[in-house]
Amino acid sequence: MERISEAEQVVMEVLWASADPLTAAEIVERLEGGKDWSDRTVKTMLSRLLAKGVLAHQEDGRRYLYSPVVPREAFVARESTRLVDRLFGGRAAPLVAHLAGQDRLSDADIDELEALLKELKK
Repeated sequence: MERISEAEQVVMEVLWASADPLTAAEIVERLEGGKDWSDRTVKTMLSRLLAKGVLAHQEDGRRYLYSPVVPREAFVARESTRLVDRLFGGRAAPLVAHLAGQDRLSDADIDELEALLKELKK
């Protein structure tokens, strides 16, 4: 899978959140975070994503319906692996230590990590 830009990810998040295929206009309506993108901008993103093979489309009269080919979980797995490899030499422990050192772990995060470690040790 080719790398997806941050802007393209915004479009993908809308599609991943939908149970049904969406038109470009529906994607524009559902954009969050104050994105004020035109229909044309979204169509450009959709064309790029189609070329990368992460989207499929089907004709519905005069419009196209878009749906993801790549599940969000596969994207997250790939991106998180790239991050850990690039910044932490492929090791998760330095990542967690970095987050802890930056006070980025809440008590709930720590509880989740402890539970995960207990499960992994079984």
